Formats: sequence, C-alpha cells, structure tokens
Amino acid sequence: MATAPGQLTQTPLQKVWVPWGQTPPQPSVPQFTNCPTMVIMVGLPARGKTYISRKLTRYLNWIGTPTRVFNVGQYRREAVQSYKSYEFFRHDNQEAMKIRRHCALAALKDVRTYLSCEDGQVAVFDATNTTRERRALILQFAKENGYKVLFVESICDDPNIIEENIKQVKLSSPDYKGCAQDEVVADFLKRIECYKATYEPLDEQLDSALSYIKIFNVGVRYLANRVQGHIQSRTVYYLMNIHVTPRTIYLSRHGESQLNLKGCIGGDSGLSPRGQQYARALAEFIRSQGIRELKVWTSHMKRTIETAEALGVPYEQWKALNEIDAGVCEEMSYEEIQERYPQEFALRDQDKYRYRYPKGESYEDLVQRLEPVIMELERQENVLVICHQAVMRCLLAYFLDKSMSCPISSWLMVSGVMNVDISRPPAEALVTVPEHY
Repeated sequence: MATAPGQLTQTPLQKVWVPWGQTPPQPSVPQFTNCPTMVIMVGLPARGKTYISRKLTRYLNWIGTPTRVFNVGQYRREAVQSYKSYEFFRHDNQEAMKIRRHCALAALKDVRTYLSCEDGQVAVFDATNTTRERRALILQFAKENGYKVLFVESICDDPNIIEENIKQVKLSSPDYKGCAQDEVVADFLKRIECYKATYEPLDEQLDSALSYIKIFNVGVRYLANRVQGHIQSRTVYYLMNIHVTPRTIYLSRHGESQLNLKGCIGGDSGLSPRGQQYARALAEFIRSQGIRELKVWTSHMKRTIETAEALGVPYEQWKALNEIDAGVCEEMSYEEIQERYPQEFALRDQDKYRYRYPKGESYEDLVQRLEPVIMELERQENVLVICHQAVMRCLLAYFLDKSMSCPISSWLMVSGVMNVDISRPPAEALVTVPEHY
C-alpha cells in the first residue's frame, strides 16, 4: 500500500521520515540475522594476524556489522600467569598443549555466546591455527552452530619484515615484560620454529571447498578462494586494500563559514574572516611539520576549498567528502528546525545514526558514501583531509575504533536522562544541539 505524503513509519531498527509518495527507505547496510560469520586467522607468529584482526574488526563495526576479536593468546596469558620461554610452544610439550587446547575451547565458547546470544554478526578468531586438526575442530564448531567460516592466512617469508614485526609488537607483549630486545627477538624466533614443526598451510587442493584468502608478504600478493556472501566479500575487499606503511593522516574541519556565523547547518557558503584566519593558521602548522609528499583532499564545497587554498599546494576534491545532506533543513538553524519540524527534531535525537533528514541523508547513508574514501586512505601515505563536522565524526569513528551500533553524536548528550519524546518542550529539545553562533 502506498505511503501517505509525509507519513512517519517505524521498523524495529529505525524511525525515519518517508518522503512524499515514496516507500520507506531501507538500511544502507544489509542486516544479517540468521547466519553469523567466523573469520579464522591462520599463520605463524609475527605475521601480522593480530594487526589484521583489529583493523578488520574496526572496519566491520564501522559499516554497521557488530564484530569482536577473540585473541586466544590473551586466554593463554590469563591461564598461565608467568611466561617462561619458547619451550611452552613445543609440540611435544604435552602439558602445555593441553593448556593451549583448553584456551582455544574457552575462546570458542565465548564466540558462541557472542554470535548466538549477544547479537554479534562476526567473530574474528585470532590465533595461529596452524594445524589441520585445529582448523577441523573450528570447522566442526562452526557447523554445529550454523556459522559461516572464512579463513584468513597471512604468509610471510621475508626475514626483515618478520624481525621488524617482532621488534614493533612483541617487545611490548606481556610475555616479555622487562626483557631486553635481543632476548625477546631470540626467544620469539625459537617460538616461531616450534610452530613451523607442525605448520600445515591451507592447501589449494585439500582445502578447495573452503572459503579463504591468503595474504603474502603483507600484501604483495593475494589468493582468494570461494568467497561467498556479503560479509566475506566486504572482508576480502578490505583486506586487499590495507597496508602497514608508516604514515600520518590529518583530519581538519574547514574554517568558520558565513552560515556558521548565523548558526545554520549545511549550505555552501564561503569562509568568514575568522575562518580565513584559521585557514592561514592551518597552513602554517602543516608547513611546520615538513610532511613528505603530503596529499590534500577537500569536499566540493566552498568552505573546504577556501581552507585548502591557504596551503598554496595542489588539492583533490572529493564529492564523497561533502557534508551530510540535511534535505529540507538545509541552511536552517537548529531553532528553526525545532520550530518548523519538532517531530523530526525528536526523531533525530532518538537515533542520530539512522535518522534521515526529510529529502536528505542519515549518518548511516554517510558511512556508506565515505567507504571509498576510507579504502583510498588505507592505500595512501600522508594525507590531510579537510572536511565537515558530520564527515569528520564518521572518519574519527573509523580511526578511533568506535562501534557504529551507537549514535555517533552521543557525546553531545547532556548528563542524566535525555528527553527525546516528540511532545517535549522546545527548550528541552534544543539542549541536544552543539554550540553555535
């Protein structure tokens, strides 16, 4: 049945404005309820598995897919309070093998709780999983619980990369607290040899029925097999774009605009005198950093372009970096929105992430729009992104690993219980907006 013009509808996930004569919009990120996914890491120690696990988890949470890492090494550290040496990882150390198996089973138990009882959608099982026996155990567990499985194997035979990874990551590991660098490197190299003795990589013939991706030497080459479904496709796409090159990403809002002075949102006005002053200060700061081969990105809007022009360097314009589209509320102040659309103002506060402005966008839409930007940032080295408030919040949510299951603007809430009822007084409604002129 057709939706009446201006009608408000509600689903279990969202309550949004339905534009005139249109059907209710669907979530921009598909929602999965029946078949969670396990991402199983595979590989020798010091191959970047934990790094990959954390970055992948951050990305999937950012696009709205609840994801959690289960690091078996942490379970082992809790079970064995004092680490002695690489001897613990010898395959003929029966007592240690029992402890390690127990830790893996404990982690799997927590995976089941997360995926089956806590509405999780993806569990990243971060461990070496270097034997066919261990992987068979995990596959049986997944089959019994109805989970899809994607293996991610990190393979590296470059000794320089391995040693650098040991120095950068393992020196700060609780296993080696108070140990000298040479002692750490020597012990960890022996630990790797213990795993090599029983390592059975994923085999193109024997494991041809499995879904997996192999990553060679930190992204020099990839091999994907039987990638199935939305989550696996997004995971493989992401993993083929990340790299570990040391770099710096700078995020800056544009300088104050003419519409900022009026307390209005959106629009496409130029900078105010104070905004031009900020642009000059930003340029001075960037020059003082001596950043190698810095790239500058802006949106298509005047206020970001004018901010970038003060740098006196080439810049690239991205339409995807444009501010969130406020639809019929563009160039209105928050006070005007509350006066003219009090129901919309209340709905926005009830769910800032999924709320879509009439004829405009939601934060959920914005995340989808920004995904190509994130992918390109992962491929780049040093970049300065000059953008807008909502855009910057979304980018920070990705880089700071904040779950997108919560409203991005939650930091704007006042202490205590916030009134988000549609019938609330205007004075209570306006305490939820940011400071503006």
